Amino acid sequence: MSATDGLMRGMAVVNTNAAMNVPVGTITLGRIFNVLGEPVDSMGDVSTAAEGTLPIHRNAPAFVDLDTNLAIFESGIKVVDLLAPYRRGGKIG
Repeated sequence: MSATDGLMRGMAVVNTNAAMNVPVGTITLGRIFNVLGEPVDSMGDVSTAAEGTLPIHRNAPAFVDLDTNLAIFESGIKVVDLLAPYRRGGKIG
């Protein structure tokens, strides 16, 4: 996130009436992003024209859309995969 120097109570704000969106798809594989969806890995900007963005808060998939086969989501972080394996196909958190 960016610096908040000069931010104070009572300042005017602009309501965009939109949720926070982050880039999705194959363009994001192997990249590092901050919490705002901005790349921080010095590999240049991410073009969202092909696959777009999705809001960070959205509804969970319908129960009938979930896969019935038990599969573990591999995060690529060894400690997370070992100590807290997550089920693929559902929301976490």
